[in-house]
Amino acid sequence: MANKIIKNSLDVMEKGLESLKNIKKDKKEYREFLARVKALPEEYQFVYEKISHYMWGNFGGGDGYDLIAIQTDLLELFEASVAEGKKVLEVTGEDVAEFSDELLRNARTLTENQREKLNRSVQKKINKK
Repeated sequence: MANKIIKNSLDVMEKGLESLKNIKKDKKEYREFLARVKALPEEYQFVYEKISHYMWGNFGGGDGYDLIAIQTDLLELFEASVAEGKKVLEVTGEDVAEFSDELLRNARTLTENQREKLNRSVQKKINKK
């Protein structure tokens, strides 16, 4: 019994250490990401930050991972556009909100996830019979 308790305690400690390592790694990656944003020309930084704020304020739910992927893609697009010598509005167009909405259309929302879960649940139960 005591061996089992010790083993469980060691397992919990190991998982905790692994979690801390992941947090440290994630923080490092986030700092590197922010440094890339800060390396953009001022007009690109401004538009990136405005789009980012707009996205987080208008994202319909989900776990946010899709939004992070979209923001990463946006940063890469902006970096490539800077390298090509383009102005930021040449990339986004004059209607930056529409550009942002188009990016968000690629994100999975909480509603979409819940709809799929509901349909799977019903189909599984009904098709079982």
